[in-house]
Amino acid sequence: MLQQVMTAPGQIQFQEVPVPQPQAGEVLIKIMEIGVCGSDIHVYHGEHPFTSYPVTQGHEVSGLVEQLGPGVTGLTLGQKVTIQPQVVCGQCWPCRNGKYNLCESLKVMGFQTTGVASHFFAVNAKKVTPLPDSMSLEEGAMIEPLAVAVHAVRRAGDVQGKDICVLGAGPIGILVAQAAKGMGAGRVMITDVSDLRLEKAKECGADYTVNTREKDFGQALVDFFGPDKADVIYDCAGNNITMGQAIQHARKGSTIILVAVFAGMASIDLAVLNDHELDLNTSMMYRSEDYEAAIALASTGKVKLMPLLSKRFPFHEYLAAYRYIDENRESTMKVLIDVQR
Repeated sequence: MLQQVMTAPGQIQFQEVPVPQPQAGEVLIKIMEIGVCGSDIHVYHGEHPFTSYPVTQGHEVSGLVEQLGPGVTGLTLGQKVTIQPQVVCGQCWPCRNGKYNLCESLKVMGFQTTGVASHFFAVNAKKVTPLPDSMSLEEGAMIEPLAVAVHAVRRAGDVQGKDICVLGAGPIGILVAQAAKGMGAGRVMITDVSDLRLEKAKECGADYTVNTREKDFGQALVDFFGPDKADVIYDCAGNNITMGQAIQHARKGSTIILVAVFAGMASIDLAVLNDHELDLNTSMMYRSEDYEAAIALASTGKVKLMPLLSKRFPFHEYLAAYRYIDENRESTMKVLIDVQR
């Protein structure tokens, strides 16, 4: 079978390797679709701080069960599945207390350990999550980023009836906005500096969109929500501008959740954060319950995934997919790699 290998920043080769045989407790997955995310692009540019080369990428994935290893039950041949890409120790305090997404020795497939970018992939059955028959393989490959959004929304507790503001209308921001509404939130406003991205957010159900190059963020909050502003602000852009906007204009006593990987060192006004008694929280990846909730949201139509699909590339055009994203950053949402094509 063919396996993708990024040998150095900007350089991808394909090598012929044996099809792995699933060991006890493992499942062999026929990989069908792989999503490309921002972290993959960081690896492509040599800017990911926790990835070395060579590395086989791929962590957003859908596939079909090809073979069951000894002792595996609950899965059937040909079944649609996705994979949780975390590799954890199971022994540290977070792992022992149900927070394995924060494992002290956390590795992620495609970054610190081998990713799924190959025709077949053998994986521990505990990391395999079934998908509904009605869900397309393209949607299945987008469950991982939706699980990121679900986990982020939950970091604010129960959002039932709450007013939500999302900063950044990239794929994760739009998914956070959709997940919040799907989980019972009230009104949802989303901001960006790209009209194209804001149009996509509106297509996916955002109640109010704001281009903060054209309108003051603080004024937009009041115009849409009224003087009480938003109950929760999710920063899905992750830079000093957006976090500064959130802290400066959040309602006193409200909550800010940092979802994005922050770009560089933060320079924020802690005095205002303290004076306004703001709860500044963060979100890191997901757990099994987030995957299950993500699948439920997508399969019931509460979250629309397909409007986020920008383009698909055959497996052997992996490098072309990265170049396309670089050349079309403003208009690109989600790019998929069709592994069997």
